[in-house]
Amino acid sequence: MVDPDTQAGWDAEDDAEEMPLSLRLSIADTLTLGNATCGFMAVYFTTTGILIPHLQGSQETGMARHSAATAVILMLLAAIFDLCDGLVARKLRSSPMGAELDNLSDLISFGLAPAYFVLVYGMVADDAHQRVSAVAAIVVLLAVVLRLARFSCVTLKDGMFQGMPSPFGALTVVSIVLLELPFIPTLLAIIGTAWLMVSRVEYPKPRGVLAVAMLGWIVAAMGLLAAWAFDAPAGQLLLQTGCALQIVLAATIPLFATARRVNTFRDNRRESREARAAQLP
Repeated sequence: MVDPDTQAGWDAEDDAEEMPLSLRLSIADTLTLGNATCGFMAVYFTTTGILIPHLQGSQETGMARHSAATAVILMLLAAIFDLCDGLVARKLRSSPMGAELDNLSDLISFGLAPAYFVLVYGMVADDAHQRVSAVAAIVVLLAVVLRLARFSCVTLKDGMFQGMPSPFGALTVVSIVLLELPFIPTLLAIIGTAWLMVSRVEYPKPRGVLAVAMLGWIVAAMGLLAAWAFDAPAGQLLLQTGCALQIVLAATIPLFATARRVNTFRDNRRESREARAAQLP
């Protein structure tokens, strides 16, 4: 039963005015939720298309290939959402929940999804060890948790990240798995990537030209995965080339960052010596 006085005095505009600002989603927040949805669906396709058929003894490799490609494409799509929500938030606005939504979504798409991908790899690969792979998956997940927590607490200079960004780390982890190296090198590379995510190595934030380049790389990676999934000519070679390039980028960026830090340290020492020399009589 509805109170006529209450009904007469209520309309959607009044409700919107009374709604706390913290509960209003912005366009950037909607993109962030798309990020979380893609991460969850990546877990879904990894389970239904790879793990369950393997447990049932299915010998259909095409289905597993399609599902693996779909799961990774969804992680790439989540990275696009993550890239765009930051750009939109800077151009328009983000709700007070924006930072928390972003961290929670990143944990799903770039923590849980790639860690689960590693876990399933350890269960279905011929030369893998399930328990060791489970430990590696936990290491990846905890690295992302620690990295996101530190990002929320530490203030860094503008334009730089401390540690490998979680989207880049997640894509590097799945690239290592898809490259199909022997188990021990795969395990070491995954742990090395997890270490880079919690390290103090500086990574540039994707803005301007770098953001466009990253978006182009993600789209190209989607194309390589689609070619591999549909068994296109040289699709396997193209995928391995793309995965190798991702791993090379992950390995070389810290080297450039370290070289830049060393050069900065040397320049500061030289300027300090010159300043002291100028003060001498």
